[in-house]
Amino acid sequence: MIERYSRPQMKKVWSDESKFGYWLDIEIAVCEAWAKIGVISREDITKIKLARLNFKRMEELLKETHHDMTAFLGSVAESLGDESRFIHMGMTSSDVMDTALSLQLVEASKILNSGIKELINALAAKAMEYKYTVQVGRTHGVHAEPISFGLKLALWMEEMKRNRQRLADATKAITVGKMSGAVGTYATLSPEIEEIACKKLGLSPASISNQVIQRDRHAQYMTTLAIIAGSLEKFATEIRALQKTECHEAEEPFEKGQTGSSAMPHKKNPELCERICGIARIIRGYSVTAMENQPLWHERDISHSSTERVIMPDGCLLLDYALHIFTNVIKGLNVFPEQMEKNLNLTGGLVYSQRVMLALINKGLSRQQAYKMVQRNAMRTWQGEDNFMNLLKADTEVMEHLSSAEVDELFDYKFYLRYIDDIFRRVGLTNSQWKKGGDASSDEGLAPRAI
Repeated sequence: MIERYSRPQMKKVWSDESKFGYWLDIEIAVCEAWAKIGVISREDITKIKLARLNFKRMEELLKETHHDMTAFLGSVAESLGDESRFIHMGMTSSDVMDTALSLQLVEASKILNSGIKELINALAAKAMEYKYTVQVGRTHGVHAEPISFGLKLALWMEEMKRNRQRLADATKAITVGKMSGAVGTYATLSPEIEEIACKKLGLSPASISNQVIQRDRHAQYMTTLAIIAGSLEKFATEIRALQKTECHEAEEPFEKGQTGSSAMPHKKNPELCERICGIARIIRGYSVTAMENQPLWHERDISHSSTERVIMPDGCLLLDYALHIFTNVIKGLNVFPEQMEKNLNLTGGLVYSQRVMLALINKGLSRQQAYKMVQRNAMRTWQGEDNFMNLLKADTEVMEHLSSAEVDELFDYKFYLRYIDDIFRRVGLTNSQWKKGGDASSDEGLAPRAI
């Protein structure tokens, strides 16, 4: 699935060419740091900057060494002369590998951030479009009270804004490099070398490390991806529920010529949203693996390495893909306001039961008295005797406290939308802003916290 569907930018980040390119950048950056403090001559560093990796030669060496770092170093050395002795001087494999992984994750985060921004704006546009479109709210899957469909979408938009902040924080946690030697003591190179090299690479030095950058950072990153995927699953699950035949209030795009079933030509299935739900399950599993990678033996073992070669690229690729799919679902979402109104009235006015109860309380009844009076008529409505309004008006005890006109007034869905504008202002969605082409994914307030 990844090979077929993922966008090329993210695939490039996790390609071997990209990874080994970062390895070479790191080796050269460390050599430049050695040159800056006078250990490597100007003539030698000029030659080292021209170092190249021969992938074919690296593959040949790998068959012999069974160690990708030594095969890499052997290939690079063959592109140089005597100055090759300075490559990897004082370093251990993880100095290069972990720092390169950080660089890959930072690049992946930029792509994911862009995808989140695009989804936020798609949700904002739809929320504004359906701001006043009345829909029944559901709790426990049962009709509750009227809401607007735009409110539901604005809620999702705000959640994605929080996810964007989470990604910024998690990215900050892994924007670190490590060149502290075999067990983190700097015995074979100094903190100054690490600081110079990391600055050149756009990273902060890990304040302390052993042989590896500590895996709580990577666990935070992967759990953040899982949370974002969980949000997408939540939204997709709702669309799946709204697309059910019995509900049919919204449905994901269905293109001309598309088929939903090999057996039943009438089918329009929410397969895109179902795909997102499946992807979220995989990413959640990856987050558990990342947390399992935190405890390593002593100054480190290699038990995390094999898993990270799967969960890091796949997690980023899958989330990038899921964001892309769901953004297109939202942009092309089919919404059926008439069906929403029909479903709102499906229970014969029961959605107004709380408002009737509160009106009776305001007339001086206790909450318990009002609740019983309203509930008995609601239960009769459930049983199909008549609609809720007619039963209330036929109840002499109710009508001792409310007039027929007052009952009529209580059955108005607009009452439930009276604060919609206030809610939208709270989340930064106003009519004036949107007419000016506002960006709901503004960077204002998006400041990664130091980890």
